[in-house]
Amino acid sequence: MIYASFKSAGPLEKPDVIGAIFGQTEGLLGSDMEMRELQKEGKIGRIEVDLEIVDGKSVGEIQVPTAMDKSATTLIAAALETIDRIGPTEAEIKILKIEDVRGNKREYILDRAKKLMGLIEEEGSFREMSESLKVESRAEKIQEYGDSRLPCGDISGSELIVVEGRADVVNLLRNRVNNVIGMDGTKLPPEIAQLSKEKEITLFVDGDRGGKLIANNVIEHANVKFVAVAPEGKEVEELAGKEILQALRKTMTVSEYLRENGNGNSFRERGEKEERVESAEISFSGDVKEKLRKMYSDKLEGTKSALLLDTSLDVIRKVGNREIVGAVKSSRTKVAALILDGTATSSLIRLCDEQGIQYFAATNFASTEGAKVKLVSL
Repeated sequence: MIYASFKSAGPLEKPDVIGAIFGQTEGLLGSDMEMRELQKEGKIGRIEVDLEIVDGKSVGEIQVPTAMDKSATTLIAAALETIDRIGPTEAEIKILKIEDVRGNKREYILDRAKKLMGLIEEEGSFREMSESLKVESRAEKIQEYGDSRLPCGDISGSELIVVEGRADVVNLLRNRVNNVIGMDGTKLPPEIAQLSKEKEITLFVDGDRGGKLIANNVIEHANVKFVAVAPEGKEVEELAGKEILQALRKTMTVSEYLRENGNGNSFRERGEKEERVESAEISFSGDVKEKLRKMYSDKLEGTKSALLLDTSLDVIRKVGNREIVGAVKSSRTKVAALILDGTATSSLIRLCDEQGIQYFAATNFASTEGAKVKLVSL
């Protein structure tokens, strides 16, 4: 498969690009290598063009499947780069890569065979099926509380664990921790503040910067007795049963937590009020990851574009992958989440951290080391 990018000085349509490929390569490589004849003979497949118009100019990508050997394929690729005009405008084509699709298929076959082998080994295990049924039945016991319809388990007792969202509640219920309630966002709901006056509250937060900011906000506005923190870099929703119990065994009093995190006795005295207020402005409700995945499947999948979302998860604008940096930096509306149909490079992750973007969803991730933004795999 030949992958190429193109750009032109004016607006184009897909037939213009395909016509230029056939027309401007004619006669370059001799009669045996005419693109039209090669396609008739099945040596070149259907040429795919992905095109979008940005500021009156056309940019996009071309995919040319071939059934020829490496030398013939590279000649065709080089011929594409000689095209300097598409339709009525000047244009430039650059080869991005040439991929051996058969090699990828072999890797897929091997990986899939391993998974299928695992299914055969697991098949018929009554004990595993029974245990799975028990786990899922516990998760289905989730309830709702108050006018904010907060997700919760059995909160009738005198002790209560407060977590960030619905996914955290589900994970704790699956692992037999029933006295749990979720805030369903980063802002503190009035129901939690009221419950903290009636019950002994343990706040259980993610082991990242976002978890610390949420803890700071809740501690200042509710009567929290203990704080539990997930292992560094992990979220409560992804913890295994053993990790949940270990974190809850290591609960700290509020004063111990504040000393350990260098917060002193008053956040305002340390000049940190501004940072917490800025964080609280980004208030999401419900299962954010599922919302992002649904928006991707409904509006973005296959477009090789990106969606910029505000603090209400409404679309600010849709941009091409090459425009993301400029669009984020120039946006007058606060960009709180980003969905990308493509690979999240380290530079884009760094951009999210610099701009205070809270969620970054993408189909692939090049490198996630040190990322502060919450990453969501699509």
